[in-house]
Amino acid sequence: KEGNSISLIDVLECEDCDTFEKVELKLRVKELQRIMTANLTDREKKIIGMRYGLYGGKEKTQKEIADELGISRSYVSRIEKKAIEKINDGMDK
Repeated sequence: KEGNSISLIDVLECEDCDTFEKVELKLRVKELQRIMTANLTDREKKIIGMRYGLYGGKEKTQKEIADELGISRSYVSRIEKKAIEKINDGMDK
């Protein structure tokens, strides 16, 4: 109003202090999706998605996943553990 220039950073800082965290989170989610697509099998992706409520679903227990997929809870646990290791390896690269 008074002739002072306002940069985008000024607006973002004033209106929403969480904006930077939201942007960072979106970038991290995209990277996670890329890593999952590149490194996990379809079954591993499905179990991780169900377990952690990805793709718009709700978080499920290993028992709930096992019952839904017709496999044992311990097998779900092994698949989940292996998938998380693959994700971690992908993030390290």
